[in-house]
Amino acid sequence: MDVIQALEQALNKNCILSSEEACRPYECDGLSAYRQKPLAVALPENAEQVKQVLKICKAHNTPVITRGSGTGLAGGTLPLKNSVVLGLSKLNKILEIDPLQRTAIVQPGVRNIQVSDAAAKYGLYYAPDPSSQVACSIGGNVAENSGGVHCLKYGLTVHNVTSLTVLDMDGEIIRFDEKDDGLDLLALLNGSEGLLGVIIEIKLKLIPKPEAAQLVMAAFKSVKACADAVTSVLKQGIVPAGLEMMDKFSIQAAEDFAQVGYPLEAAALLLCEVDGSHDQVKVDAQRVADILTQNGAYEIRVSQNEKERNELWQGRKNAFPAVGRYSPDYYCMDGTIPRSKLAYVLEEIDKLSEKYGLKVANVFHAGDGNLHPLILYDANKPGELKLTEQFGQEILKLCVDVGGTITGEHGVGVEKLDSMCHQYPEAELEIFHGIKNVFDDSGLLNPGKAVPTLHRCAELGHMHVHNNQLPHPELERF
Repeated sequence: MDVIQALEQALNKNCILSSEEACRPYECDGLSAYRQKPLAVALPENAEQVKQVLKICKAHNTPVITRGSGTGLAGGTLPLKNSVVLGLSKLNKILEIDPLQRTAIVQPGVRNIQVSDAAAKYGLYYAPDPSSQVACSIGGNVAENSGGVHCLKYGLTVHNVTSLTVLDMDGEIIRFDEKDDGLDLLALLNGSEGLLGVIIEIKLKLIPKPEAAQLVMAAFKSVKACADAVTSVLKQGIVPAGLEMMDKFSIQAAEDFAQVGYPLEAAALLLCEVDGSHDQVKVDAQRVADILTQNGAYEIRVSQNEKERNELWQGRKNAFPAVGRYSPDYYCMDGTIPRSKLAYVLEEIDKLSEKYGLKVANVFHAGDGNLHPLILYDANKPGELKLTEQFGQEILKLCVDVGGTITGEHGVGVEKLDSMCHQYPEAELEIFHGIKNVFDDSGLLNPGKAVPTLHRCAELGHMHVHNNQLPHPELERF
């Protein structure tokens, strides 16, 4: 009996997809430049069926690629040719909301926005808010340690998860809690990209909805002035709920798409939100407006009500699809740098744009230095995807060279494997492989993602080759 027959026997046949047509939607995630049809797709309806899928795949030595909503941007759920995609979209129940403890217990397929919607009647909400929050799943958020426009004040996913229930490749249940003694394994699971276990239940922190919030929009005539203003705001002891920056191209794209009143002549735009009590928000919004004016903002607009605040955010939150209207394809990068290096890095990205002849839109979380350059290209033009990948690699190398990292919230997936070789020395990569082996000694959970083999890094000229670290043959093309 092959793995597909075994899965069909253990689960309902309508939970297993194996035809060419049915599997095609699962051949990639949001990074659609890389595609591979899986052997089959399993869509279990409960945790017991997830356990059965894992046990069957282990018995047949079949790789398992766990998938949420497929909104990831780093190829983290790219299948292998002989793999089973384990889709968790049917595990989509909010199991409990405890307004006294301010927690929510959810299954991994619950969409991000659903948690806040369900908690709203208690005056609570879930803080991490990626731009894809209407579609992305909580399980996927944990896998990538997602952030959002409000992560500066309220933290990433790792700061808002209190416990995880996980199945290992043998189908055994493991629970991780913030109250556990010893090593912080709960934090380790956040951002682990499906390499260490399959998440079946998540306990989240909820926070009270602020009494008030105001958004200050500031327009600048130069990118440097805008970048310097970010540092000035934070130096004054103000911790904004959100601090986002957009360059001229992204301003134009967002305004054309959302029509929210962004100043089209601006070289850069800063969106700074403050929240808290009515009195405190009024004081902080004025302080922010004064600081930004002192730093060269030539136009200031402060939201006067919730409708206006939400409208001003809509342009930023829709920047990715807005930019997508200008080109057949775009490549979304994700690197993090020290805030003091913002102006320098943006200038260097502009130089790289000229070098490669590819336009770039910069829209990002300025408060924590998390860049999201969008490189526009046309995959139908021979060689242009390869050129775009080289451009992206240079951006990530630049981030590391100024003291940053190759990812903030999108993960590594397959996209940044080579950049991992630049960021981490051999000794640290060996530790990563050791951790993977402790959790998944079969190597069947999302193989070939996030952590490059030492062999791969050696081929790039970064380190000595260990004979036992050979690349997965199906991933050599990446």
